[in-house]
Amino acid sequence: MALFPPVVRRVMEIISGAGYEVYVVGGAVRDMLLGREPKEYDICTSACPVAVLTLAAENGIKAYKKGAAFGVVAWILEGQEIEICTFRTELYGDDAHRPEKVEFVWALEDDLARRDFTVNAIAMRPDGRIEDPFGGQADLKAGILRAVGDPEERFEEDALRMFRACRFVAEYGFRLAPGTKEAIARSLDRVAGLSVERVRDEIDKTLQAEFAAKGLELLRDTGLLATTCRGRVNGRTVALPVLPEVSRLAGVEQNPEYHQLDVWEHTLRVVAGVPSDPVLRWAALLHDVAKGLPGTRCVNRRGFPADYGHAGRGAEITREILERLRFSPSFVRRVTWLVRHHMNHPRPTEQAVMKWLRRLASDFHGRTALLEAVEQSLVLRKADILGGKVDPARVLAENERLREVVAKVTSQVPFYAEDLAISGGEVAELVGRGPQVKQVMDDLVVRIQGGHLENEPAALKEAVRKRAWRKQMLDAGQRSANRG
Repeated sequence: MALFPPVVRRVMEIISGAGYEVYVVGGAVRDMLLGREPKEYDICTSACPVAVLTLAAENGIKAYKKGAAFGVVAWILEGQEIEICTFRTELYGDDAHRPEKVEFVWALEDDLARRDFTVNAIAMRPDGRIEDPFGGQADLKAGILRAVGDPEERFEEDALRMFRACRFVAEYGFRLAPGTKEAIARSLDRVAGLSVERVRDEIDKTLQAEFAAKGLELLRDTGLLATTCRGRVNGRTVALPVLPEVSRLAGVEQNPEYHQLDVWEHTLRVVAGVPSDPVLRWAALLHDVAKGLPGTRCVNRRGFPADYGHAGRGAEITREILERLRFSPSFVRRVTWLVRHHMNHPRPTEQAVMKWLRRLASDFHGRTALLEAVEQSLVLRKADILGGKVDPARVLAENERLREVVAKVTSQVPFYAEDLAISGGEVAELVGRGPQVKQVMDDLVVRIQGGHLENEPAALKEAVRKRAWRKQMLDAGQRSANRG
């Protein structure tokens, strides 16, 4: 069985055939050793960028400089882009985004020494032989994530590596080596030089990973959530908080009559309890973000902590957080909506569900978006119930019954004009074109929801004809009165 895909083998054959060293490095080797399918293959070589470009031209391969300053050349073969990087070292200054200086080196070990973690500093020759000068294979077997060499130097070089450490823990279930973890705490000031977009992307990947709770706990425990990064606001570069609103949830107690865990431990369970979907994972992370805050936290009549109205205030905080992190407006709206409504569910009766859905329908432009949001709300509610609630069985059963009633009601009743068994054009033929068409269709929706009309073409057309006739009679009466 071939080690590498045909395109990767072809690249390596050309470079090695010209007398240069060539290796697959980094994440591809890590994933292969773990029995996972690599997402991409990075290649490093002793050939300088000019030589790599020359080899491409000699073999009729399209190529371009992807990062000339960093010694990266891309080859395009069979529609695939393969990055080829010359052995190099990097020197960083105040800018946490990019190195101040890149120097090409002629030894593989020098190149691997600049990489972030030992599990990513493993190289594989074309014949499958492994080069592992920093013990990455042993760390892989032990499930340990360890920085290459001096961890403070690695984080000094690129501060984003601290967030990447948490992401790898979340993706692979690694344990962070104690020395590497301690170095993060000593390097937090470097986060200030990172862009908010890069920080957001790493947290987003952490949140969607298989072991998201482990990664989130590491983000909080190391202090990364409480740091600030940088972003552009009104044309100026300003300091932006990462996620202090989430960091503070640790140790916030809840009413023991309903909850077994504090807010942070509960939040981690809810995150783990929803599918790996960005909307659901962010909603799970932020659904209780307002708990414990002054103005929300109080003591109830039984002397237990309570957080009345935390969903509404949490939605406001959620919007602020997601906008600060530069998420898209549509993403912000949906996550905020889920946080706002995560405590708002009706009894599982058709009448109650009908009223609930009619109220929610105005938040969306059509049936597809409404049903998707309602389903997400029920998924989030289930995870919320299972995330440390006392005696969850009854509410879980109610949630499943609610899902059944929602499915029944939405299959039988329209909530938008588009759901009607009559088109706007057909209505316009009967009442004339203009704003009255929408008014008529909206009225039909309400009448069907109230059980006064069937959503059937003949019945709807007859109802519109009667409405048009009554309008004509009223108009005629008004004209007659005006003449008199």
